[in-house]
Amino acid sequence: MRYLNKRSICFLLLIFFTVVIFPQYAAATGLQAPEGRIVEVRTAWSVGRARAGDTLTLAVVADIKKRFHINADERQIKAFKDFKPYPTRVTLVDADKGMIIGAPSYPKAVAVKVVYASGDLMSFEGRTVITLPVKLEKTLQPRVYKLKLELAYQACADNYCLFPEKVPIPASIEVVAPGSTVKKINASLFPADQGQSAAAGSGDVDFGMFGWNFSIDAASGWGLVLLLMTAAFGGLLLNLTPCVLPLIPIKIISLSHVAGNRKQCFILGLAMSAGILVFWLALGALIAMVSGFTATSQLFQYPLFTLAVGVIIAVMAFGMFGFFSMRLPGFIYMINPEQDTRRGSFALGVLAAVLSTPCTAPFMGAAAAWAATRTPVTTLATFAAIGTGMALPYLVLAARPTLVGKMPKTGPASELVKQVMGLFMLAAAAYFIGVGLTTLFSSPPAPPSKLYWWPVMGLSIAAGGWLALRTLQIAAAGKTAALFAGIGILMVVLSAWGAVQLTRRGPIDWVYFTPQRFATEMSRHRVVVMVFTAQWCLNCKALEQGVLNTPRIANLFDRPDVIPMKVDITGNNPAATAKLNELGHLTIPLLVVFSPDGKLVFKSDFYTVNQVYEAVTKALKGNDSSG
Repeated sequence: MRYLNKRSICFLLLIFFTVVIFPQYAAATGLQAPEGRIVEVRTAWSVGRARAGDTLTLAVVADIKKRFHINADERQIKAFKDFKPYPTRVTLVDADKGMIIGAPSYPKAVAVKVVYASGDLMSFEGRTVITLPVKLEKTLQPRVYKLKLELAYQACADNYCLFPEKVPIPASIEVVAPGSTVKKINASLFPADQGQSAAAGSGDVDFGMFGWNFSIDAASGWGLVLLLMTAAFGGLLLNLTPCVLPLIPIKIISLSHVAGNRKQCFILGLAMSAGILVFWLALGALIAMVSGFTATSQLFQYPLFTLAVGVIIAVMAFGMFGFFSMRLPGFIYMINPEQDTRRGSFALGVLAAVLSTPCTAPFMGAAAAWAATRTPVTTLATFAAIGTGMALPYLVLAARPTLVGKMPKTGPASELVKQVMGLFMLAAAAYFIGVGLTTLFSSPPAPPSKLYWWPVMGLSIAAGGWLALRTLQIAAAGKTAALFAGIGILMVVLSAWGAVQLTRRGPIDWVYFTPQRFATEMSRHRVVVMVFTAQWCLNCKALEQGVLNTPRIANLFDRPDVIPMKVDITGNNPAATAKLNELGHLTIPLLVVFSPDGKLVFKSDFYTVNQVYEAVTKALKGNDSSG
C-alpha cells in the first residue's frame, strides 16, 4: 500500500465507481443510456394515391419508447421559472409546385411529472400522430410529387433530457389521372378523416384581437355553433372597416326615401341582405370546390377584377351627382341600378360584400381560414354565418324605418349629402383603380408604388372642403352649421396628413421577403419580424401607421439584431402566398415574430404596440440567453 499515492487512490476509486456503483444506480433510476433511437419517425397518407384537385391528409407518426416522452407543441407547452422546455414542431422545408401544405394539427398533450421542473410537463407519449392538410391544385399532371418536412423535438425521461433533435422527413404522393379510383388507407391514424378532407387533427380555432385571445374547439357540436356565432360577429364587424363604410350612407339614403312605406323599406333591406349572403356563399363555394382558390381576399390579387370594381364604384359615384338624369345606354343602368328597386338593392349588397373582402375583420379571418380546410358543408356554413352577420345591420335598418326616416330627402341638405358621398365614392374608385394598376405593374419582391394615394386623398380633401363650404352657405349660423363645417375641415386636415403618411418611405427600413432572404437572416441568428401586407389591404395600412410606425416600435426594429421583413402579396407572389399558407393563415393582415433559432414566438392579425414590443423583446432575450 505504501506504493499508492493520493492520485492512484483517486484513480482506483473512479474506476470502482464507474464499473460497479454507477451501473447499479443507473439501473435503479433509469439513467442508463438507451439503446437505439428514442423516437422513430415516419409519414403516412390518408390515401394511397390522389387526383389533381383533391385534398388529403399527411400524418407524421412519432413512435416514442417507453419511459420517454417528447415535449408538447408551442400552443400546449408551458414554461417554468427555472427553464423553458424545447417544444415539438413540424415545419415545411420544401414542396413541389402545386402542393399547398396547411398548418400542422397536434394531438392533445398529457401532463407528466418530472424531477427537473417545478410542475407537470405537457408532453407526448407513445405513438404521437401530427397531421397536415395537403391540397393538390387542379393543374397538376399525373406523376409523383414530393415534399420535405422537419420534425424538431426533445426526448426526456422522468429525471433527465437528451439534446434536441431535428429530423428531416421526406414524403411523396402519386397523382393519377382524373376519374381514377382512390382508396383510403391507414384508417387507424385518421379516425376523423372523411376520405380526402383536411378534417383530421385538432378542431381548435384560435382567435385574437388586440391582446384578447381565445380558442374554440370546433370538433364538438356546441363548439361548432359557437364558432359560427363568432364568424357571424366577425361579419358584423366588417361593416366598420374602411372598405365598406362609404357604402353605408348610400344605403341609408335610399332607405330613407321609402321610410314611409314599411313594407317597401323592409323588402329593399332584405334584398340588400340577400345580395351580401349570396356573395359570401359563392365565395365559400369557390374556396371549397376550386383548387388554388383559398382566401377571401384572393379576388383582389387579380388586377382586372380590382380595376372593374373601381370602374363600377366610379359609375355609382357619378350617379350620386345626378349625371344619369339624361337617358344613357342600357349597360350603364346595369352597372348603377336604381337604389329603390329590389335589383338595385341586391346589387348594392353584392358590391358591399365584394368591398369587404380585402378588409378582414377581427375573428372573421380565423374562422374563414379554418373553414377553408374543412368539408364543403362546413365551409359553406361558416361563410353563410359571415354573410348573415354582415347583412344584419341592413335588416335592422329596414325593419325599423324610424332609424332612417330623419335623413333629409329633398332640398339643399339632401343634395349636399349626395355630393359629399359622391366625392367619397370617387375617392374609393381612385383607390381601387390605383391598386389595380399597381398590382398589374408590380414585380415582387420589389415594393409596389404608392403614388395612387395622392388622387385618393385629393378627392377626400375635396369632399371635406365642399362639406365645410356648402354648410356655411346653406345652413343658418348655429351649433349645427359649426359642427358640420368643423367635420369638413377635420376631413381636409386628416386627408392631407394621410396623403403624406401613406406615400412617404416611413421610419422602418423594410427588407422585402424572399425565401432566400428569410433563410439568410435565420442563419445569421437574428430576430425576424415578418409582416404580411398588400396595397389593397386597408387594415394592413391602418396597423402599419398606428402600430408599427410608432417611435417605440420603429426604434426597436432599428436594432442590428432585428430584421423587419415585409411580405407583400399585392401582385403575383407565389412564394409569399406559400409562406402565408405555411403559417396556417389565408388572410391578412398578419404579423409573425421568429426568434433567432427559427422558433415562432408571436403570431397575430390584430395587434397592439405593447404586444409587438413584448414579443420582439422576448425573442431578443432568448437570443441573449442562448448566446
